[in-house]
Amino acid sequence: MRHTLLYFVLILALALSSLATLGAAPPAPKNDPMIGINVLLNTEVTPAVLADLGQYGKVRDVITEIKAVTLQTRASRLETLRSLPYVAAANPDAERQGAPVDTVLVEDFANGLSTWDLDAINVTDFGFNNRQVGYDGDGVYVAVLDTGLLDSWRQYFPQERIATEYAISFGGGGGEMGFVSTQPNKWEHDQNSHGTHVTSTIIGYSLRGVSVNGVAPKAKIIPVKVLNQNGSGWSSVVARGIVYVADLKAGPLKNHPVVINMSLGGPVLDAVEKAAIDYAVAQGVILVASAGNSGAAGMGYPGAYAPVISVAASGWVGEWYPVGNRAWWYNRDVPDPTDAQDYYITDFSSRALPGQDLDVAAPGSWVVGPYQLQSGKTSYYFLGGTSMASPHVAGIVALMAQKYPSLTPAQAESILERSATYLAPGCRTIYTPYGYSEQVCWGSDATGAGLATADAALSTTP
Repeated sequence: MRHTLLYFVLILALALSSLATLGAAPPAPKNDPMIGINVLLNTEVTPAVLADLGQYGKVRDVITEIKAVTLQTRASRLETLRSLPYVAAANPDAERQGAPVDTVLVEDFANGLSTWDLDAINVTDFGFNNRQVGYDGDGVYVAVLDTGLLDSWRQYFPQERIATEYAISFGGGGGEMGFVSTQPNKWEHDQNSHGTHVTSTIIGYSLRGVSVNGVAPKAKIIPVKVLNQNGSGWSSVVARGIVYVADLKAGPLKNHPVVINMSLGGPVLDAVEKAAIDYAVAQGVILVASAGNSGAAGMGYPGAYAPVISVAASGWVGEWYPVGNRAWWYNRDVPDPTDAQDYYITDFSSRALPGQDLDVAAPGSWVVGPYQLQSGKTSYYFLGGTSMASPHVAGIVALMAQKYPSLTPAQAESILERSATYLAPGCRTIYTPYGYSEQVCWGSDATGAGLATADAALSTTP
């Protein structure tokens, strides 16, 4: 739970005092940068521990649920902090990126237009009134940890589908800001559009008055802003968002399935972020995250962490074909039954390095959704990235959880992997919007268990 102002004042006062001394901090050398360090404790957060940490820097935030503290201090003090007897782990606050390479009158888009990506995962088929599965996400909450929503979100989404009572924004983190703060209402004043596009895949959207279907059109979205207006942020802020959602699951949403989508990541696993994920999993929250857009350089975290369901980006060989067909994304029928030969793995999608866990793949190439370059002016763009793939799987998990509300994170991952369509290493010829074709190739490290589809996953769900 969030701390009261009084409690924060108490924490800072204790941290900066010398009432309790468990060690002595060495003087900082010159030209030593100030950074944010995330500290995971092996004991409870006590006034004595906070006071001792105060000798090494400024205590900026305390997450009591996972015994974690964020500290603003000099870089040279990291090793000293790691050696303290009450510290389980400490690391610099890790950067996270989410960038991709009038009120709606209907309550949901369950009878809306199909797009190629929803057809590819067998949620819909060609045309309207085309739901191919018997579930729509009703009763399930999906927290989207991202940039928040645009000011104009009501022009894209039904108000009934956004759980505004739980929406929140967290900011700060890193070496300059240090502390993590809540920012009332900033969640619906995004200038980046990333979170809005991600949300549109899960619940659908209004395309200039035409309803476009979503994977789970009757799920409720909890916008949790953890990335700034540039689409970047810090693992300490992401951890705070994860814990916030986990506390909702343990409290007011205890009778509802809760899923987290994280279309974000960075190259290293943060100890406090890991602890937050473990805490959320223990509460029954199912976490889904993008694999990353770094190709052969490896997966991003938190997606590569095993308890998280990670998603690679796939594409369809029918994209931009025939040449000159600019409406292919909704006027072409993706063939059924699912044939692995119709799909490929994008070149940017992160490959799994040893020790990294890649689970499944989903559409992440040329996905249409709301994306604004000018504030207040509605517009729609194709985006590509594993950020676009992740919400397809988060939506499928919402359908699975609607069918089986007791679904656990481990069960969800196992079902998705068992029911995936295997995509063998190989090459495909694909078309571009510029009128020429190109070949893309991938290996066994790029696909996880294969392509996730809603119908197969649901048929395997109890």
